[in-house]
Formats: sequence, structure tokens, C-alpha cells
Amino acid sequence: MTYYYRGKLEAAEKLQKELMLMHKLLFGEHHPDTLTSMSNLALTYCQSGKLEAAEKLGKEVISLDKQVFGEHHPHTMTSMSNLSAVYGKYGEWEQAETMEKEVLMLRKQVLGDRHPNTLNSMRNLVMTYYQGGKLEAAEKLGQEAISLNKQVFGEHHPHTMTSMTNLSSIYRKLEKWEPAEILEKEVLLLRKQVLGPHHSDTLASMASLVAIYLQEGKVEKAEALGEEVLLLRKQVIGEHHPNTLTSMANLALIYHKCRKLQEAEVLGEEVFLLRKQVFGHEHPNTLNSMSRLAETYLVRGKLERAEKLGRELALLRKQVIGEHHRDTLHFMSALALEYRKCGNFEAAEKLGEELLSLGRQLLGNHDPNTLIIMDNLSVAYRCNGKLEAAKKMGEEVLVLFKQVFGDHHPDTLACMSNLAMSYSDSRQLKEAEKLEEELLLLYKQEIGVRHPDTLAHMANLACIYYIGGKLEAAEKMGKKVLLLHKQVLGESHNDTLISMEQLAATYRARGKLEAAEKLQQEKALLIREKQLKRIFYATSD
Repeated sequence: MTYYYRGKLEAAEKLQKELMLMHKLLFGEHHPDTLTSMSNLALTYCQSGKLEAAEKLGKEVISLDKQVFGEHHPHTMTSMSNLSAVYGKYGEWEQAETMEKEVLMLRKQVLGDRHPNTLNSMRNLVMTYYQGGKLEAAEKLGQEAISLNKQVFGEHHPHTMTSMTNLSSIYRKLEKWEPAEILEKEVLLLRKQVLGPHHSDTLASMASLVAIYLQEGKVEKAEALGEEVLLLRKQVIGEHHPNTLTSMANLALIYHKCRKLQEAEVLGEEVFLLRKQVFGHEHPNTLNSMSRLAETYLVRGKLERAEKLGRELALLRKQVIGEHHRDTLHFMSALALEYRKCGNFEAAEKLGEELLSLGRQLLGNHDPNTLIIMDNLSVAYRCNGKLEAAKKMGEEVLVLFKQVFGDHHPDTLACMSNLAMSYSDSRQLKEAEKLEEELLLLYKQEIGVRHPDTLAHMANLACIYYIGGKLEAAEKMGKKVLLLHKQVLGESHNDTLISMEQLAATYRARGKLEAAEKLQQEKALLIREKQLKRIFYATSD
């Protein structure tokens, strides 16, 4: 087993096969030495990923063990536990659980609750529950395992610390962040005392605590500890080790969350380069680094870099999994929106058309993501002055939104709003007015008359009335929205000032010049006060 424990699995397999054949020839297949060599070979198969061979040989060993020793013999129980591990490698958690439960029951009967082998079976079953998604059972047994391990081994024993780490992982999966943090801190302290600050298990606990802090929103603590664990891993295992690269990737993510985008970009580029060198272009970790770096470029406004890397990522993902990945759609959709925000409407339109073709192919016409892509493309057409295309796409996607989500869903309402704007820009004021009146009624029902989104649609409707020459209706709606803007947002808010400007224009169109002038003076005074406040606060700072 020396080769096995040193990770030289090919050499171990070759030697164990020879030993097994020799033992069978010399002693027969029922001899204890033969069974031991068979069991060792099954373990090596499992570790090498030769799971079919491991399962077949493991079952044979159990059958022979039961014949030779009986099912209550330690050798038989160990063989059963080994086969459970093979099932776990397969992802056959039900079979692994059934086998591990049987082993635990037998060990309790034969060895007692507090025997090291019994406690080992408990730890194995805890993680089988965890991997199989039975988190409540894992939590309950995990707590029991810690208590027994502390009684038998003491809290400083590696088995106890492993049990504590296992339970911390379960808490994290259950999103019980506070107990996860408390337990992981305790494990970290113990590992520092017992193993020292540079031991791999100590560094693993530090990395786990970083992840917990990040999930809890404690980004400053996550950043400080993340920097510490990265430095230590570079010193202890080198910058090319997979664990070091994981710490680098996590710290880049923390910087991103902290809005330290330059640091996130620099570290993201470094870990991407290193992962390419260590794992190759198509490894999941490399692709993950590409994805995060592209997102950082996007947030930093480096759209050409983001698009180039995003397209490279999409191509690699397609090569690896045989089809386009959903994450490609999400990223490219975000990129198209950024192009639109910065006024690059042609790029937004081109990318939107590409995305729509991909979304229909990958997800189908009725998938929510496809519908959002269609709606965004409609807006890109409108911004690009292609109003007929915008209306056609907007009308098509609105029908689909209503079918999929219903009339009252926020995405349906947003789609209606976009289509109303396309109608308005096309001077199809009757259609725009009808849609905005319907929208206003729905928003009042859903979120109330004083919500900013409702007020925005009131302002839109007042504007449509004005453009369409319905000046009395425009004035009535304009007065109402101005009053509500003042009450809800305050007199100096930009939306309030825009409402004042719109109402003043309506007054002028109706020949109410005195009212228009008075409103313009009020607006000018509010703007002046706003500017003075900014100057005052800037001087104070």
C-alpha cells in the first residue's frame, strides 16, 4: 500500500494485481491474505476512478468476507464501508446511504457507540447525507458525531476537528451562516493550536471562513482574511497550486463585491493566466475565471475587452459541453444593455439580434430569458431610430409576456411601457395613449398612486396628451403629477422639476402665460437653491 498512499496508483494497481493472483494460487480465494489483497485492489480502483472495476471487486470481497468471517467481522464491515465509498464516487447516494447505515448499525452492535470505527462510520454517513441532499439528517447526525468525538478523542483530535468542519459545511449549505461562522472560527483556532498556522487544514479553515464572511456580507473581514490566506498559500504551496488559485479567484470576487474594481481586474487577470497554464483553456476553473474577468471588464466600462473575452468564453463552453451555456446569454445580455447605456446603439442592436437567435435556439420562444432579450432588442431598435422594427418586436413580445406571465407581472408592464414609447416616438399617439392609460391603471392597482413608477407613467401620459393636442387633459394630469412629485419626491427632485417644465409648456400652449411664467420662476428658484446647497456642502467637505 506504500504506492497507494504516495499517490502512485498505476504502480499500486500493478503490484496489487500480482499479489492478489499470487495469494489466490498459494492460499485460495477464501484465505484472509487473499481477501486483504482483493480489498486493497478495490480501493486502488476506486481512487483511480475505475469505478465499475471497484464496484465489481468490492461486491465480490463482501460476499467472500461474509462466507469466511461472517457479517459481524471487522474485515467484512470495512469492505462494506469501502463499497459505500465507491457508490459515493458514482453519485449513487441512496445506495451509499443504505450501505453506510448497515455498517454503522453493525459497528454499534459489535464495537459499541464509542469505538473509533463506529465514529468513522458516523462521519461517513453524515457526509453521505450531505452529498445526497438530506441536510436535516446530516445536521442532526453531525451534531451527535461532534459530541461523541469530543468525548472519545478530545476536541484537539483531528477526527473531532474533521467532524466540526463537516458540520460547518452543512450549516453553509443550509445557509445557517451564524452557526457556520462560530463553528469555523472554533475549528480554525484549534487547528492553529494543534497543526500550526501553515498547515493545509488550517489554511482550508481560513478559506472556508472567508467564504462564510462573504455570504454574510462581512466584506471587510472577508477581504482581510482572504488576503492573509492567499499570502500564506503562496508561501506554503506556491502560486501554481490549485488551492492558491482558488484563494486568488475568491479574493478577486471579494474585491469586485467591495467595488475595488481595479484590484479585482488585476487579480482576475493574474488568476486567469495562471489557471490557463496549470489546467488548460477548457478546464471549468479556467472558464470560471474568464467569466468573472469578463464581468469585471463589463462593470469597469471596458466593453470591447468584455465582449472579446465573452465571445471566447462562449466558444470554449460550446466546445466543452457541446452547446451554448445559459451563462453566455446572461453575460451577453448585460453587455448589450451596457452598450445601450453608453449610447452605442448599433452594437446593442447587433448583439441583441445575435442573442435572440441564440436564445430561441437554446431556450425556445417562450422562455422568460428569450422574452427579455426580445424586449431589450425592441428598445435597441427604438434607440437606433428603427421604429417599425421596434414596434413589430414590441407587439410580438408583449403577446408572449402576457401568455407566459399574465397582465400584471412587472416584466409584462415594463414591456408595455417600452412599446408605448415606440408608439409615441412613431407619433402613433392613439395607440401610445391607450397603452399608457392601461399601464397607469395597472400600476395604481399593483403598487399604488404614490409610487415613483406610477408617477412616471402619469408624467408619460400627460406628455402624450400634450403632444396629441389634448391640452385640457394634459393640464389636469400635469397638475396631479406635479403635486404628487412634490409630496413624494420633494420640490427639488429632478422628476419634480421636469414635471414643472412640462406643465409650464402646457400652460403656454393653452395661452395661460401668467401661470406658465410663475411656474418657470418657481422652478428657477428651486434650481438656484439646489446649486447653492451643492456649493455649500462641497465647501464644508
